[in-house]
Amino acid sequence: NTKTQFVSNYGIFLKALKMQSVFDDKNDFLDVVYWFRQVFAIIVGVVWGVASFTGFVAILMFFVTNICFVYAYAAIYQRVDEDEYGGYGEIIKEGLMTAFACFMVSWILTYDCAHGVNSTTW
Repeated sequence: NTKTQFVSNYGIFLKALKMQSVFDDKNDFLDVVYWFRQVFAIIVGVVWGVASFTGFVAILMFFVTNICFVYAYAAIYQRVDEDEYGGYGEIIKEGLMTAFACFMVSWILTYDCAHGVNSTTW
């Protein structure tokens, strides 16, 4: 039932916002990490684009901020048992490459919209 699934997902989202929540299913927590990471990546991409960050340093800064965000959420905010998920490394890897793709798209589009595309570079 779609309504039941919506209510269930809404409950998981509310649980994700509450400190030190207990997730009944390990996949629920990993889903939360995945989706929070995607939203965070888009926000960072927009900020980096508006701020005119470019090059390898900007990409490196994305990875550092994204990994720190996920680690802080899991270890400090939710205080999950890392052994239950195979260590913090497994939590940190959850959705990282998809987040990188979201970041790249939002960063490039925002940068081009905010600063204009120079036709001589094409």
